[in-house]
This record gives sequence, structure tokens and C-alpha cells, in this order.
Amino acid sequence: MSILVVNGPNLDRLGRRQPDIYGSTTLQDIEDGLAARAGELGVEVDFFRSNSEGEIIDRIHRAADDGDAVIINAGGLTHTSVALKDALVEIADGAGYVEVHISNIHAREEFRHHSYLSAGAAGVIVGLGAYGYTAALEFLARR
Repeated sequence: MSILVVNGPNLDRLGRRQPDIYGSTTLQDIEDGLAARAGELGVEVDFFRSNSEGEIIDRIHRAADDGDAVIINAGGLTHTSVALKDALVEIADGAGYVEVHISNIHAREEFRHHSYLSAGAAGVIVGLGAYGYTAALEFLARR
């Protein structure tokens, strides 16, 4: 099994940007931990991060073509991108995807309460910090 981990806009700033909300863990820390856990679970994991919606969509299309599952933290695109939702339909119909948010988006600003991605997701994880990625990986590996 192969799982693509997608991180969207501003997530390269983890560990520096708003540590009171997102913590001090960096994206590299998250990726290193996921790679180690994936090895223990016997699954392959690939990482992709971009601030560009089009690049994220192109990468999701490749994952759909390859039959990969996806873990996605789309950042702010979660609340704005119908195009990203549409790209994930093929993943939902195939290996499935899990939407992850480090913070509890429902305890934040009103505009963050709505996700275009949630309806098609196999699961949605919010507010568990960096551990949410590990929970998503373990779920997809056992699915």
C-alpha cells in the first residue's frame, strides 16, 4: 500500500507560525515520524507540500492514477477550494483519504468551520496536533 501525505499552503511554516495554535513541531518532524511509523506498518509513504492549489491538484491526480490513499491537510484551501474537493473524488472512490487539521478548526473562526473536503473523506481528524497525521496513517494502513 502507498499513502500520499499532502500538505497545503503555509504548512511549511509549522514550528514557527503561530506556535500557540499549531505547536512547535515542524513539518519535517511530522514527515520523519510518519516515515518511521509507515516502515513499522509495512506501507510506503510519500510526501508532497505546496502553496499552489494547481500543483496540489496535479499531485492528487497522480495519486488517483496510482491507486494511492491520501492524507491531506489542505490548510486554508480546506475552506475555499471546490476544485480540490473535485480532485479528491477519485481518491474517495478508490483507496480513500483522511482530512487532517492540527488545530480544532471548529473552535476557531467561523469561516474555518466549513470544509469542502470532509464529505468525501473516509475520516476527518481535528485538534490532535501532529499526532493526527499518525492516526490517519494507522487508519489507512489498517483499512
